[in-house]
Amino acid sequence: MKKKRVALVTSGIQGLGAATAMALKTSGFDVAVTNRNKSDKAQAFTEKTGLSHYAWDVSDFDACEKGICAIEHDHGPIDVLVNNAGVTRDTMFHKMSLEQWQAVLHVDLDSMFNMCRQVIGGMRDRRFGRMINISSVNGLRGQIGQTNYCAAKSGVLGFTKALALGTAHKGITVNAVAPEYCDTAMVAAVPKERLEQITAQIPVGRLGRPEEIGRAVAFLASEKSGFITGATLSVNGGMYLS
Repeated sequence: MKKKRVALVTSGIQGLGAATAMALKTSGFDVAVTNRNKSDKAQAFTEKTGLSHYAWDVSDFDACEKGICAIEHDHGPIDVLVNNAGVTRDTMFHKMSLEQWQAVLHVDLDSMFNMCRQVIGGMRDRRFGRMINISSVNGLRGQIGQTNYCAAKSGVLGFTKALALGTAHKGITVNAVAPEYCDTAMVAAVPKERLEQITAQIPVGRLGRPEEIGRAVAFLASEKSGFITGATLSVNGGMYLS
């Protein structure tokens, strides 16, 4: 029987990450997920889904190296990497602290290098790989109060294009998914009035569903998507067209 390809989803125990992990599992991948810390929530996710989880900070290069080694020891070489980890520290720029700027850039953008650098060598040797980087509609259009987040998520798009060009001849594809606001716990924390304003701007008239993002990622991770690289798949209900 053919061995399952191994997929890794960062920040994969809840929200978009969990939905993506489950979509990949349904598509036949052997899936592992990361979480920043060991927690009861992470353990509950593993017990519910059967997917193994690993704890480390993706903004720490050395921690990424050790974590990837542990996963490859347990599961085998990583064929699909989904860079989903991200944080926000929203505030108007004239009030933004250095810590708020750096916290977002470290997790949302530095992690692209930290994670991809660990797996690129093996993918090149095997002449196969799928990297899918989660950006945001706000990385495409900008958003007031999110200078740090928009800078990071725009950076993800540039990173994706450059890496795609440098790896295409090795059978590796690198793509981005740019979601709109989705029905997750993080978005649920947005004040009701603001959330209603956001929803009213979405042409399809609703928030995205995490499983819709997961299915988009699973498509880009599949064998059949080998001619798609350097692309940004916008899953935003028509809110921003580019």
